[in-house]
Amino acid sequence: MIVRVFEDKFSLSKAAAEQASAAVRGAIRDRGCARIVVATGTSQMDFLDALTNTENIDWQRVEMFHLDEYVGLPITHPASFRKYLLERLIHKAEIAKYHLLDGDSDPVEVVRRVGNALRSAPVDVAFVGIGENGHLAFNDPPADFQTEEPYLIVELDEACLRQQVGEGWFASISEVPRRAISMSVRQILKAKEIICVVPDARKAPAVKLCFEGEVNPMAPASILRTHPAATIYLDRDSASLLSPGALMGLAAPA
Repeated sequence: MIVRVFEDKFSLSKAAAEQASAAVRGAIRDRGCARIVVATGTSQMDFLDALTNTENIDWQRVEMFHLDEYVGLPITHPASFRKYLLERLIHKAEIAKYHLLDGDSDPVEVVRRVGNALRSAPVDVAFVGIGENGHLAFNDPPADFQTEEPYLIVELDEACLRQQVGEGWFASISEVPRRAISMSVRQILKAKEIICVVPDARKAPAVKLCFEGEVNPMAPASILRTHPAATIYLDRDSASLLSPGALMGLAAPA
């Protein structure tokens, strides 16, 4: 795992997009297509904006998979991750082949159908973030580090619900769905390359938890430390609580 630290989220997003575009172009060059996993949320907006503005990506050769989605939330809701991906990536880049998690349908059937498509071939690169409680996708602590299932139906914890309200997606905790479909931890780790984008001071406690403590299910994103090709993109704010010794051990600031 490599950690790169930038002055602000805009320079972070630009650098992450450069690595992401290189990974996509490399897969297309080598195999004729690229399979990607894409995260959503406020923290990913600048990164996806930079990525979709990158030139020389043949998006028609890209197959996209959805990382997570609420159960029971219609696509018309502002917090729908399907809506987010369609507006911020799929339509902008004109991706023709994509697999969205329809949380408004039978979640068991969605998990089966999209999971089968996902495990039919390797994923070239996964774009992920880290939640304020350290979650990876919607795998809240204690996360399941063992299951080989591609997708899970999970219960969201209180900290996760508060984050969704704090980011402005919902007016109150009572409005946030309690269940979600999430790509499993082990499935995320199967990606050949992982690019993790984590800006903003509100993520600093989670960054410290996941990258200074032990790798354990109570700090779900700590598992990224076991991946041979994971790059964590932080800004000065999100890296602010890391001790100098820990930061030096992870990587030198960019």
